[in-house]
Amino acid sequence: MTAELLERSILYYRGKPIGTIAARDPTIASLNYDQCFIRDFVPSALVFLIQGQTEIVRNFLIETLNLQSHAKSMDCFTAEAGLMPASFKVVNEAGTERLEADFGAAAIARVAPVDACLWWLILLRAYTRSTGDFTLAHQPQFYAGIALILDVCLAHRFSLYPTLLVPDGAFTIDRRMGVHGHPLEIQVLFYASLRSAAELLLPAGDGLRYLAATHARLGALHYHLMEYYWLDLERLNQIYRFEVDRYGENIANTFNIYPASIPGWLPEWLPETGGYLVGNVGPGRMDFRFFALGNLLAIIFSLATERESHSIMDLLEQRWQDLIGDMPVKICYPAISGAEWRIVTGCDPKNSPWSYHNGGNWPFLIWAFAAAAQKLGRVELATRAIEIAERRLVRDNYPEYYDGRKNMMNEPIGKICWAIAEGYIPAYSNGPEPQFTSHETVCILNPNDRDARIEMTIFYTDRDPVGPYRLMVPARRTSHIRFNDLQDPEPIPLDTDFASVIHSDVPIVVQHTRLDSRQSENALLSTIAYASH
Repeated sequence: MTAELLERSILYYRGKPIGTIAARDPTIASLNYDQCFIRDFVPSALVFLIQGQTEIVRNFLIETLNLQSHAKSMDCFTAEAGLMPASFKVVNEAGTERLEADFGAAAIARVAPVDACLWWLILLRAYTRSTGDFTLAHQPQFYAGIALILDVCLAHRFSLYPTLLVPDGAFTIDRRMGVHGHPLEIQVLFYASLRSAAELLLPAGDGLRYLAATHARLGALHYHLMEYYWLDLERLNQIYRFEVDRYGENIANTFNIYPASIPGWLPEWLPETGGYLVGNVGPGRMDFRFFALGNLLAIIFSLATERESHSIMDLLEQRWQDLIGDMPVKICYPAISGAEWRIVTGCDPKNSPWSYHNGGNWPFLIWAFAAAAQKLGRVELATRAIEIAERRLVRDNYPEYYDGRKNMMNEPIGKICWAIAEGYIPAYSNGPEPQFTSHETVCILNPNDRDARIEMTIFYTDRDPVGPYRLMVPARRTSHIRFNDLQDPEPIPLDTDFASVIHSDVPIVVQHTRLDSRQSENALLSTIAYASH
């Protein structure tokens, strides 16, 4: 069935296969699901190469090269020379087909896809190694394309490090997630693309200059990543004892990392035999989150040594429930929440804790996990992960990702912002208390596997809002909270019109209920609240 779905996803241009579309889901009206994304096509391309279907990969490489940006620009609107588009689609105008590329101008937050040109180089090398055909890579236009990519990537600009400096959301994690600066995934792809270029370039003419620059950067990049990004218990102890605010060149704490920035969850979570490459390193900053794809690619592309590669797999095995769980593989761990989530994501509801890029589980990462496990001779781990995926993907109709700390949900239930425009607590009641006390109630369902921390603001007709009233609904629980019982910062007056706005740090469901018992014939009103994105 999977092979059939892959075949049905093939995108054709002037009668020739040139890639695969992002998704085939008639129930979702999305603007870009009919496009071919460069990063998304790579796993499919590897499958096609393994199956001997090389034509589609060759056509893809040729057509995307034709889309590569060539014109340098200083107006901040044209893509830098050498960049590849994030995606492209086939447009039919008056019976004539053409390709339309998106370099990020139509993307969420308008971020250029830095990883696209790196994946393109890696795929070109994979094509040549699979087919034995180096003539494609040595054609003048391909040579020029490789040179343009190296020109844009090897330029130092304002950075003092051999790593690539990129904005937030410039790769697989394409939304604001605090992955700006020198994120691991980009650096590993940069390393692999430089190794690919070194294999494809010929030692003659301009090739000699590019080869020299490539090898020089490779050495510096490898040292930098393994010296400053690698983390195990020994390294963690060194960071804990770092001296800070030291001036000079020969100091241990090169990036002035403060020991107090070590998160509380990390020391007990990191096993004795485990280790990994941290998510980001920069001035005064170390992102201790575990990013799966960057670490798995470090194994696949031989950036990590054999010992370090096994340490990464040891971590994945010993923290299986956290990093693999009920659907491989969690894109990053742990999720950010609370005030940190609000600051880092800008209150992005899609990246709420344990959702989407913020700790969600992405089945497409299975290919990298399986490849890394196979390379290290730990096939049993790959088999275990694939068996989990096989049981669920068909049943769940192949979702893009799963939400939840243990990834039981393939779609989040609820929203993080709710409003109840109507509010009124009757001044008196009939009948036994508290059952028949006239009241206004907010009913909250928290279907997540972490507690919901909620802030409620009350709005009035003739005075300023009051709040926040802080509430907590435990994970996988419901709570019916009477407005009558709210006391801090102040009680809500009876016989007074009001409205309420409710914010949660995880998706919740909110319903509004009122009991009016001012007469013996009681009246009960209940309705779902208004949810906002």
